[in-house]
Amino acid sequence: MRRDLFTADHESFRHLVRDFVSREVVPHYEEWERAGRLPRGVFEQLGELGVMGLALPEEYGGAGVDDYRYNVVLQEEAARALVTLGTVRTQLDVILPYFLTYANKEQRARWFPGLAAGKLLTAIAMTEPGTGSDLAGIRTTAVRDGDHYVLNGAKTFITGGLLADLVIVVARTASDPDNRRAGLTLLVVEDGMPGFSRGRELDKIGIRVQDTVELAFDDVRVPVANRLGEEGEAFSYLGRNLPQERMTVAVGSVAQTRAALETTLAYVKDRKVFGSSVSSFQNTKFELAAVATEIEAAQTMLDRAVLELVEGRLSGADAAKVKLFCTEMQGRCVDRCLQLFGGYGYIREYPIARLYADARITRIYAGTSEVMKVIVAKSLGL
Repeated sequence: MRRDLFTADHESFRHLVRDFVSREVVPHYEEWERAGRLPRGVFEQLGELGVMGLALPEEYGGAGVDDYRYNVVLQEEAARALVTLGTVRTQLDVILPYFLTYANKEQRARWFPGLAAGKLLTAIAMTEPGTGSDLAGIRTTAVRDGDHYVLNGAKTFITGGLLADLVIVVARTASDPDNRRAGLTLLVVEDGMPGFSRGRELDKIGIRVQDTVELAFDDVRVPVANRLGEEGEAFSYLGRNLPQERMTVAVGSVAQTRAALETTLAYVKDRKVFGSSVSSFQNTKFELAAVATEIEAAQTMLDRAVLELVEGRLSGADAAKVKLFCTEMQGRCVDRCLQLFGGYGYIREYPIARLYADARITRIYAGTSEVMKVIVAKSLGL
């Protein structure tokens, strides 16, 4: 179906991204997967192209463009080339909104030029061992001591934490037994602060180009000047950005499933079994027809939600519906595509194997499918 989501400006940006990905990412992608991270130079190259600073104000070296559709284009073009941009997506889609919304004038002057140039890398540290999706259960503490907070605790599953210069840490600055959501604060920990350390790199089954680490904070003195927003308001801040974070996962899910379909179509047309191409069998036709239909349904739902996000009207419940539908669709469809490769689908040299492994996390991070169902159920009055 024809998509009405993008303008001519978005399509011009698409050509820019497509050229960059083909020249600067695809030739090196396997090497970066083995290394378990994107090199810092990629962020700086994207900074020179204007991608890293697209949403940042012009006075700090950005373009001042507040339009999530450019982020969609970036993900779609990476998926089209059978790669992911890992922590680039996390920085732009998940973390940057916190800086844009809550950084004060002094913080903007201090950090925004480096963010726009791709020279300052970021991470956000929410999840802790034993808490998972329960943000209200955060136990990392930050105790006020004059013009500093003394930060203690541990975080896990932190995307981009290995190279991050700035880590937004969700910490408990007060405790209220009657309201576990109260008393959480966002603090920006900078690389090199005494007591801040990186633990082991976690060996994931998928998205291997995206580093994921454990972080520890042992009496880290974080200046009050590094607090984002008001003390004790972090839970509401996190809730406001969750619709975009969940949309980001859904965008990747649909784009990567479309890539799985395209690479499968090419394979079944070329592969011969019993003297005939795999594409000639009725089962192949039926399977891929079903996959194409599911992608179309998800894409239509997703595009509508993206427009609502851009217009500031996307509710948390609707974002949960979109993430739930798109990620579950990805799991079903990528599995069906891999099946048509037979044994070759299980070999990592074939892109479908990587797409299959990468797909599994989308039903877990940014809120599991089960959490999405709870949110949708609440919106139904259940």
